[in-house]
Amino acid sequence: MDKKLLLVLNPAAGQRRANRWMPEIIRVCIDAGFRCETFVTAQRGEATQFVQAHAGEFDRVVCIGGDGTLNETIAGVMASKADVPLGYIPAGSTNDYAASLGLSSDCLQAARDAVSCDPMPFDLGCFNGRFFTYTASCGAFTRASYSAPQNVKNTLGHLAYILEGIRDLSSLHPYPMRVEANGQVYEDEFLFLSVTNSTSVGGILKLDARRVALNDGSFEVMLIRNPRSAGQLSSIVHALSTMEIPSDMVHFFSSPKIVVDGDEQVEWTLDGEHQSGAKHIEIENKHSVVRIAVNPNASAAEIEARA
Repeated sequence: MDKKLLLVLNPAAGQRRANRWMPEIIRVCIDAGFRCETFVTAQRGEATQFVQAHAGEFDRVVCIGGDGTLNETIAGVMASKADVPLGYIPAGSTNDYAASLGLSSDCLQAARDAVSCDPMPFDLGCFNGRFFTYTASCGAFTRASYSAPQNVKNTLGHLAYILEGIRDLSSLHPYPMRVEANGQVYEDEFLFLSVTNSTSVGGILKLDARRVALNDGSFEVMLIRNPRSAGQLSSIVHALSTMEIPSDMVHFFSSPKIVVDGDEQVEWTLDGEHQSGAKHIEIENKHSVVRIAVNPNASAAEIEARA
């Protein structure tokens, strides 16, 4: 047994459900031929620091937690410059990116796939030099999917995201922005901007899997204009509820890079974590720079089932 595997566990992720499976997860790693070492995080940022310092010592790095844990682990691997593949055992409350990859929600099955499946190349995003895995967003809907109570999400599904976002409209004002992508300029007051490499945002907003590829070198970009009438607000709600986009109020397109100029006070979210804004922001797709172990058959089946 000469292969080494690093397990990075966020014990506070989700409902701490992965913690009780740790002996079995370690056994799965051993049975796959790995000598397993475990690092348990205690605070934000620790996963990045530890992985950056030690990734080069291992043949595979597997993280257990939510999308934030994955974000930190990937950031550590990228900073280490080690050519080491990743595995992901989703155990958070949302697991957007895991859903896009078609990863199993069963911890033990996800563990088996993480240690036995071949790594595949995937894109990452870069926000003024900071890596993110699947989404960068700002504006009225940024916090909606994370602030809507889980029982409301379970009952109302996609509509909960829309309703929570509309509640934000009373407290958040639109921001004037100049957005450039694909040689085209969008200049207006916008309520919301998202740059996404995922089929699921916030566990609620679903993009058509047939329109989204996670390793095509492009992002899916959504821009929602500020409504100045009840009719325009109704148009936004209809477009988001039915996903009939683009529309007269919602721009939707793919691009490998976008440049945003606007108010530096606008706060952003990267993979659900806070990111301060800036007057000038460049968001670039880094094509196929990270390798993640996925079960291609399970992924296809999961994505087809959600389409």
